[in-house]
Amino acid sequence: MEDTAGSNPQSLGFTEKLKSWLSWSWTYVCFIWFGMVLIMIYVLWSPLKLQETLTSASVFLNTLTPKFYVALTGTSSLISGLILIFEWWYFRKYGTSFIEQVSVSHLRPLLGGVENSSTTGLFASVNGEAEPRPSVSECKVWRNPLNLFRGAEYNRYTWVTGKEPLTYYDMNLSAQDHQTFFTGDTPQLRPEDAVMQKAWRERNPQARIRAAYQAIEMNHECAAAYVLLAEEEATTITEAERLFKKALSIAGKDINLLVYIKRRLAMCARKLGRIKEAVKMMRDLMKEFPLLGMLNIHENLLEALLELQAYADVQAVLAKYDDISLPKSATICYTSALLKARAVSDKFSPEAASRRGLSTAEMNAVEAIHRAVEFNPHVPKYLLEMKSLILPPEHILKRGDSEAVAYAFFHLQHWKRAEGALNLLHCTWEGTFRIIPYPLEKGHLFYPYPGCTETADRELLPSFHEVSVYPKKELPFFILFTAGLCSFTAMLAMLTHQFPELMGVFAKAFFSTLFAPLGFFADKMESFMPSSFWHQLTRI
Repeated sequence: MEDTAGSNPQSLGFTEKLKSWLSWSWTYVCFIWFGMVLIMIYVLWSPLKLQETLTSASVFLNTLTPKFYVALTGTSSLISGLILIFEWWYFRKYGTSFIEQVSVSHLRPLLGGVENSSTTGLFASVNGEAEPRPSVSECKVWRNPLNLFRGAEYNRYTWVTGKEPLTYYDMNLSAQDHQTFFTGDTPQLRPEDAVMQKAWRERNPQARIRAAYQAIEMNHECAAAYVLLAEEEATTITEAERLFKKALSIAGKDINLLVYIKRRLAMCARKLGRIKEAVKMMRDLMKEFPLLGMLNIHENLLEALLELQAYADVQAVLAKYDDISLPKSATICYTSALLKARAVSDKFSPEAASRRGLSTAEMNAVEAIHRAVEFNPHVPKYLLEMKSLILPPEHILKRGDSEAVAYAFFHLQHWKRAEGALNLLHCTWEGTFRIIPYPLEKGHLFYPYPGCTETADRELLPSFHEVSVYPKKELPFFILFTAGLCSFTAMLAMLTHQFPELMGVFAKAFFSTLFAPLGFFADKMESFMPSSFWHQLTRI
C-alpha cells in the first residue's frame, strides 16, 4: 500500500509536466506548421502548375460581371446577419455568446487552457499561495419566508391575468421541501403518507387536491393533507386559516408540521389584519423552536412590526440578527437602512446637504443605504417604482432579482410610510457603485457579487418578467464582430451595385496588394537557393 501511495504522486507529476509541455509547445507548433505550409507551396509550385492555375483563376475573376460581386457580398451580408440575429437572441436568453460558449467548452481543453487560471491572482494569500475563491453558497436558493398562498393569492392572479406567476422550477423546489417536511416521524411511511408523497410531486393542481382527499379518506387525521388543501384549494385567506387550524389540531408531535402550520397561521392573521396576534404567534414560535433560525421567521416578524410602526421593537430584532457572524438578507440590510433613513429623511434636502455637508446621522443613513445596495443592487428600482413589481416567487436567491422582488412586494409600503425615506434613497443609492471598483472581483462590505444569480433568477421568475441583471454584461466579441461583418458586406454590396467599375478597380488593387508578400517571399527563396537544388527536390 505504501509503495502504491508513493508512486501516485510521481505519475501525477509526470502527467502534469506532459500537459504543461504540450500547452507550452502548442504556440510554437503552430508557427512551425505555418512555415512548413509555405515551404510546401513553394516546393510544389512547378509540379502542380500553381502558376498556370493562378493565371487561369485571375482570368476567370476578370471575366466575372459586377452582378456576381453584388450577389457574393449580398449573400455574405445575409449570412452574417442571420448569425448576428441568432447570437443576439442567444445572448438575451442565456446571457452568453453561443460561439464563445462552444469555443470555451470544446476548443479550450484541446488547446490546453485552464478555465480557472485567471482567478488565482484575485485570491492570493500573504505567503503567495492561492486561496480558494469563496464558494457559490451565495447562489443557494432559499425558501421565501413570506411566500404567498397558491389557492388564495397566486391562483387568483392567474384567473385575472391568465399568466402563471410561478415557474415549474420554483414549484418543483416547493414539492421537494414539502416531501422533506412532511414525511412523518415513523420509520415506515403510512399509506396516507405515501399518497401525500406522491401528491406533492404531482404537476397538476387538481391531481394534488384529489390525492389529498384520498389521504383523508384513508386517515381522517392526516394533517399533511389538510396543509395541502389550505395551500392549494382554499380560495380565501379565511378558508386557508380554517384548514390550517384543523391541521394543527391533529398534527401531534411532528415538529416540522407544527412549525410550518403555526407559521402559516401567523401569516394568515397578518393578512387578515390581526397584526398584534400575528406578532405574538411569531414570537412564541421563535421561543418554542429557537434552533430553527434557518427558517428566517424573524423576517416575518420584522415585516409585521413595521406594519405596527413599532420601530423600537424592529431595532431590537435587528440587534439580534444583524450580526456579522449571521447570514444577511435584503430584509435585514434594507430594514436597517430604513430605520436610519427615517431618523433624518423628513428634513433631508440635497441642496442643503451639498452646501453644509452631511451630518453624522445623515452620514450613517447614507452608509446604511450603500451597505444595503451593495448586498442587493436590484431593490432600489422596485422601491423607487422605476421597475414594475410582480408576485414574489416561492423561493428566492439572496442578492438576486428574485429576493429584490420579494422584499419590495412586502416592504414598499413601509418605505412610503416613512416621510422622505424614498427621496433619500433616490439621491444616494447610485453612489454605492462608486465605492465598489469592480463588482465581479472585489467587494467592499460583502463578498464579491456572485456571477450565478442571473441564471438562477431566470429559473425562479416567470418569463414575462424582465430579469434585472447586475452588473450589466458587455456585448460579447462575436456579436460585435458579426455586426461589423454584416454592415461591411452590406456596404460593399451597395457600393458594387452603384459603382461597378470603380469597385472592380478597387478589388484588383486589393488582391494584388494581398498577394504581393507571397510573390516577394517566392523571389527571395529563388535568390537564396540554387535552382538546381529545387529541381532535384521536385524530382524526388
